[in-house]
Amino acid sequence: MNNTKMNSLRGRELFSYLPAYYETSRVMQSDMDAKGSEMDRFYQALNSTVDQFFVRTATWGLDRWETELGIPTDRTKPIEQRRAVIESKLRGAGTFTGRLVKNVAEAYDGGTVDVSFQPQEWAFTITFIDTLGIPPNLDDLKAAIEEIKPAHLDVVYEFNYLLIRDIHDVMTLHDMEQTPLNKFAGGA
Repeated sequence: MNNTKMNSLRGRELFSYLPAYYETSRVMQSDMDAKGSEMDRFYQALNSTVDQFFVRTATWGLDRWETELGIPTDRTKPIEQRRAVIESKLRGAGTFTGRLVKNVAEAYDGGTVDVSFQPQEWAFTITFIDTLGIPPNLDDLKAAIEEIKPAHLDVVYEFNYLLIRDIHDVMTLHDMEQTPLNKFAGGA
């Protein structure tokens, strides 16, 4: 190939299909590079569009998912939180069970959640096992739980915090300084 540099990956591929006598032609190299650049952009747009069909990879298509599921769009929320709301809504279809509540809650939290029922009190409790402190998108979780639970049941949320027994002779002072205050019992 001539000293002309082709920037396009697909342009180089297109050029490789041409007969050998075009190897020194700057015109053909430029032509294939231009066509290849267009193909590169086309494939990039195509891959981006395919990503929107899956909640875990969607970005600009989240608005569409939220509209379809009746979820208010809030672009100020981080993408991961918006995805969690959508996933939870998709998981939240069906008969109300402990497994359903667990699936929905774990979609928001990303950690292990325990669900226990107190039938005599007409209530159930969601306990966050792995998460320290209050999950950042708790309001979204509460809204999702309210939507799927029967109206006559109350819900109680239990959170885990670091207690003195969890840090005394376990964590160094440096470790404690690196831990956000809201992870400790009584923290803001």
